[in-house]
Order: sequence, then structure tokens, then C-alpha cells
Amino acid sequence: MSRKLSSRPNNRRPAQRGEKFDAQVPGVEYGVLDELIGYSIRRAQIRIYQDFLDALGPWSITPPRFSAMTIIQSNAGMKLTELANAMGIARSGAVEVVNSLEKLGYATRTESTVDKRAHALALTDAGREALDGITQAIREHDARISARLTAAEQKELRRLLDSLG
Repeated sequence: MSRKLSSRPNNRRPAQRGEKFDAQVPGVEYGVLDELIGYSIRRAQIRIYQDFLDALGPWSITPPRFSAMTIIQSNAGMKLTELANAMGIARSGAVEVVNSLEKLGYATRTESTVDKRAHALALTDAGREALDGITQAIREHDARISARLTAAEQKELRRLLDSLG
């Protein structure tokens, strides 16, 4: 059974304020922005992020929380600094993510068997159960946002994005 948390609306999101994000507003000239890869990626990211939040609202999950849960589940006993490195974020950011997961009842810090100065991260039973539902919702979200692309185009897009930066 999936755990539904916060029924409080997130008024920071346009859709929940009754607004719609339009990547290209008719009648607005975007100038050089239309030529920039980064700007195109950002517009797509905003549309994708809104769909993500809508799909995962029942669990109070954000992309960093989902990433952390997935990495923690796949790497038993991982330390906080290792999680930060794996996610490509500062240690303080990882602390914030883990704190939020603990508050939701999805993760816990336990004494490390390897390093007594560090804590090992683990998902709770509720976290593992939630992750199953979250992962299914993410797979559906991913299929929805990429539905206009063929399997070959999806593979090529991942390859192209991986080659940036």
C-alpha cells in the first residue's frame, strides 16, 4: 500500500495556482533564446518537472528525494558523503534530503559497522514499500513524457544529453 502524505497543496507550482506553463507564449518574441540548447532544455525540464510533481504528489517526493531513495536502496549501508557524491550535490544538500526522508518515515540513519564516526543510510520498511509505488509512478511518468519519441529516439536523446557538459 502506498503511503499518502501531505494533502496540503504546494502553491509554488503554477498548475496548483490554476496557471499553465506555456513553453512558447504566442505573441512573445524570444530572440536568441530560441537558438540556445540550454534554454530549450530548461523549457522541457519545466514541463517534465510539473508532470513529475503531479505524478508523485501523494508521496511528497521530489526528484532529489527519489534519487536518494533509489541510490540508498541499491547501496546498503551507504554513508551520507557517499550519497552526496553519487548525487553530485554538496554534503549539506544530502543532509537536507536525508532529513526530509527521515521526516517522511522513508529513511533512517544507523550506526555504521565500518566507521563509528559515520552513519549508514537505509530505507525503512515504509520507505521500501513507498519506493515500489514511486518507481511505478516514475516509469509511467517517463513513458508519458517520452511518448512522442520512438525507442531509438529516446536512446539517442539520452546519448546526446550524456554528451553535454
